[in-house]
Amino acid sequence: MDIKTINSMEKASVQIQPSGYARLLLAFLFIALVFIWTTFSHNGDHYNIFLTIGAVFGAYMAMNIGANDVANNVGPAVGSKALTMMGAIVIAAIFEAGGSFIAGGDVVKTIQKGIIDPSMIANPDIFIWAMSAALLSAALWLNLATYLGAPVSTTHAIVGGVMGAGIAAAGFGIVAWDSVGEIVASWIISPILGGVIAAGFLYYIKKNIVYSEDMIESAKKIVPLLISLMALAFITYLILKGVNHLIKVNFLTALTIGTLSAVVIFFVVKPMIIHSADNVEQTRGGVNSLFTIPLIFAAALLSFAHGANDVANAIGPLAAINDAIMGGAINKEVGIPLWVMGVGAIGIVVGLSLYGPKLIKTVGNEITELDQMRAFSIAMAAALTVIVASQLGLPVSSTHIAVGGVFGVGFLREYLDRGETNFLNTVREKFKADKKALDDMRTELKQLDALENKTQPDYERIVQLFKGIDEKEELVRMEKKEYKGAKKIKYVKRDAVKKIIAAWIITVPAAAVLSAAVFFMIKGIMS
Repeated sequence: MDIKTINSMEKASVQIQPSGYARLLLAFLFIALVFIWTTFSHNGDHYNIFLTIGAVFGAYMAMNIGANDVANNVGPAVGSKALTMMGAIVIAAIFEAGGSFIAGGDVVKTIQKGIIDPSMIANPDIFIWAMSAALLSAALWLNLATYLGAPVSTTHAIVGGVMGAGIAAAGFGIVAWDSVGEIVASWIISPILGGVIAAGFLYYIKKNIVYSEDMIESAKKIVPLLISLMALAFITYLILKGVNHLIKVNFLTALTIGTLSAVVIFFVVKPMIIHSADNVEQTRGGVNSLFTIPLIFAAALLSFAHGANDVANAIGPLAAINDAIMGGAINKEVGIPLWVMGVGAIGIVVGLSLYGPKLIKTVGNEITELDQMRAFSIAMAAALTVIVASQLGLPVSSTHIAVGGVFGVGFLREYLDRGETNFLNTVREKFKADKKALDDMRTELKQLDALENKTQPDYERIVQLFKGIDEKEELVRMEKKEYKGAKKIKYVKRDAVKKIIAAWIITVPAAAVLSAAVFFMIKGIMS
C-alpha cells in the first residue's frame, strides 16, 4: 500500500476523538493536586511559593513528556497492529511508571548534559528562577510540538531551556559550548544511525524470509535468532539505561548478562516459534504474526528504560529547586525526594493517557505504513543504536533514533520497489515492448506508403496499420504515465518528514529563547 492509498483511507475515515475539554480538565486537576499537596506539605519552608511553582512546572513538563516522547516506544507497535491504542497506553503507563520509580535513580544531575556551569550563578534565588524558567519553557515547547504532531527530543527541549535561562542569568560564558556542539551533532547522528540499522534489519528479514521459497520454514530458523538478538540488545540496554541507576554495572558485565540471557531465551522460544509457525499461512501476514509477541515485549522494555532515563528531564530542575530551597546552596548533583519522583512518574502517565494517542498515531501511522516486521526492525534499531552510540561516546536522541528508524524502513521499501524484480520493472518492460511495437508499425507504414504499385493486400495492411497505430499510441501513452507514476512511488510522507526535521532543528534554540524570556519575566516580577 503506497502513501496515496493511505491518504485516501485517512480522508475517508471518521476520527472520533475524546472530549478536549474533559482531557484539559483532567490535566488541570493533576496540576491542581500537585499544587495543593506541595503547598500544604511544605507550608513552613522558606520560599514555599517557588517550590510550589517549580512543582507545578515539573508536573506540566512531565505530562508533556508523556504526551510526546512515549510515542516513540509504542507507536510502531500500534501502527503495525501488534498492539491496540488502549493496550499500548496501558503497557506504556505501567512500565514508564515502573521505570521511573524503580530505576529512576537516587541522584540526578541538576543540569542536563552539563550544558551550563551552575557555579557561575552565586545567588540561589537567581538559580531557582532559572530552573523554573527552564522547566516552563521546555514544557511549553513540547506542548506546541505535540499540538503540531511533531515528535521531538524532550532532552533537547530541557537542554535548550536550561541553556537559555543560564545565558539570561549569567551571560554566554556559562554555557559549555562543546556540549552544545554534541547536541547539534546528535540531530544528524541519531536519525541516520536509527534509519540505517532499522533498514538493515528489515532488508535481512525480507531477503531471508519474505523472498525465500518457503517463508514458514525460513521463519522457523531465523525468527528465534532475531528474538534472541532482541533479548540481548534489550537486556543490555535495560541494564545500562535502567538498572545502572540503582547498581553500577559496566558495559562488559551488562553485555555478558545480556548474552547469557539471549542464549537461554533462544532455546525457550525456538520450539514456541516452530509450533506457532506450523499454524499460520504461507503468507507475509502469517510470518508477520510471529513478530507480534516480541513487539509487545519491546514496547514494554523501551517504556521501562525511557521512564528510568527520561524522568530526569522533568524532575532534574525540580530536584535542583527543592535542594536550593532546602539547603540554601547550589549543587551539581542532588538527591531526589520520593514526592519529586512521584510528580515526574505520575505526570508522564497522565500526559500519555490524555494526549499520547496523537503522537502515537503520528509515529505509527502517519509517516509510513508499518507491519510487525518493520516495527520489529525499528525497535531493534532503538535499542542497538543507543548501546553502540553510548559505547562510542556519540551523542544520540532516543526520539530521533526511533523516528529515524521509521524513515529508514519507509525509504527502504521505496528503494526495493524501484528495483529490478518488482512492479516498476514489469511496467517498464511492458512500456518498452509496446513502444518498440509502435515504432515497428510506423516503420512498416512508411515502407508501404513508399511503394509506387500497391496491391489490394497492401492497402488493406495500411488500413490495419493506421488503426493499430492509433490504438497502440493510446496504450503507450497510458503505460508511459503509469511508468512515471511507478518511478515516483512514495511510501514515506515527505510533508511529515519536513515538519519533523524542522521541529528537531529548532527545538534547542526555540526552548532557549523562550526560557530566557520567561526568566526575565520572573526576574522582573520578583525585583
